[in-house]
Amino acid sequence: MRNNEVILLVDTYRKLHRRGAKINLINIIDKTHHADLALLFRSFTIHERLYFFSLIKGNEKKGEVLSELDDSFIVEILQSLKRPDVIQIFREMDYDDESDILHLLPEEEQQELLKLMKDDESREVEALMKYAEDTAGGIMNPEVFRLFEDYTIARATEEIQKSTDTEMVFYIYVTDERNHLVGVVSLRQLILNDPKKKLSDIMVEDVISIPPETDQEEVARIASRYNFIAVPVVDDENKLIGVVTVDDIIDVLREEATEDLLQMAGLGRDTDIILKSTWETIKKRFPWLMATYIGGLIAALVIGVFHDLLSTFIVLMSFIPIIAGMGGNIGTQSSTIITRGLLSGRVNPDTIRKIISKELQVGLTLGLIYGIGLGGIAFLMTFVFHSSGYDYSLINCIELSTAIAIAIVIAMSLATFAGTLLPIIFSKMKIDPAIATGPLVTTTIDIFGILIYLLIATGLVNI
Repeated sequence: MRNNEVILLVDTYRKLHRRGAKINLINIIDKTHHADLALLFRSFTIHERLYFFSLIKGNEKKGEVLSELDDSFIVEILQSLKRPDVIQIFREMDYDDESDILHLLPEEEQQELLKLMKDDESREVEALMKYAEDTAGGIMNPEVFRLFEDYTIARATEEIQKSTDTEMVFYIYVTDERNHLVGVVSLRQLILNDPKKKLSDIMVEDVISIPPETDQEEVARIASRYNFIAVPVVDDENKLIGVVTVDDIIDVLREEATEDLLQMAGLGRDTDIILKSTWETIKKRFPWLMATYIGGLIAALVIGVFHDLLSTFIVLMSFIPIIAGMGGNIGTQSSTIITRGLLSGRVNPDTIRKIISKELQVGLTLGLIYGIGLGGIAFLMTFVFHSSGYDYSLINCIELSTAIAIAIVIAMSLATFAGTLLPIIFSKMKIDPAIATGPLVTTTIDIFGILIYLLIATGLVNI
């Protein structure tokens, strides 16, 4: 749905609501796709969301809308509903979606709802809730379609036609009598082969599967690498316990990409931060800004130490922002490239040395290019200052422009080195490398870039 369509629909919903046209609202809600409804809900007030949700016909569609909503909206709606109504909606949802939603609620409410569910349903949901939310077990659907290896293609086709409630995609997982995963068959293979053949004759036996503890990011990486639209989940005995399907994989990719971008900006991992209250947003952003704040104070102290130099050669002050800015910019570029490489698997122990060497070459080359240009500009500026009556000799002009040129070369080389190395170190320490691309790189480069710049200038002037 395009932005102009969203604006038009939001306006239409509100007009009908103001007029009290309940029947028209029910009809338009019924015709709106559940994913589009979830998108529209972001533009409504809490009272509008609750009212429009109450007008959705059928618990199945209500469940579909709930599974697409932002977390904070889900909690709002569930807390407004009576417990029996929540249970009726849950019965129309997949177990993995129920588990995800229950994780959003306080422990007491979780237990209350689980007690109200049917025994078999609550057991399935509780089994999923034992796994962390960001693992394969937490996002898998346990209702996976499977067939026995001794079935003929004809019988397999009959079983598929009978199946209505289980999760089934274009892959049919084949198990033995004890539910061990032994193979996989595509629907295309079933159509093209002789109906009398057994599944064991046509199945692919080398099945790529994952344990339930696998991180969801790794699940998405596997699906992307092999172009899968589903990944089977097995236990320690290779028994099939669920499947992660393409819709969940897309959600994972979107969620992880959003988290990475937020962390690179120094905003933490909360993907719903835009929907938080002012105070909650302040609490999230305050610690990350503190790193920049402290770094800025240190940089100010460094500048203060060189007060005499800067007061004598005021032109040096003019170039501090560009030294810090160029270093911070190229450092962030390097750390972003390395972070994405680590997450995609393209940066690994075998390639680290080569990548560090390459980034250093990039930083040094760009530093030389900009250093020569900036040195020339600095010489002209100091010469103008000299012509305006400042006590700068021609030697001073050469010294200061040389200091500026060397400083930016070193700053940019150091920045690429730090931007490359920090994410790798974080990764080795089992810390999300995206953290390193936030304030840490830019603050570090600001401090050391300015310090090196002023030390070089001091050294050259005193020669």
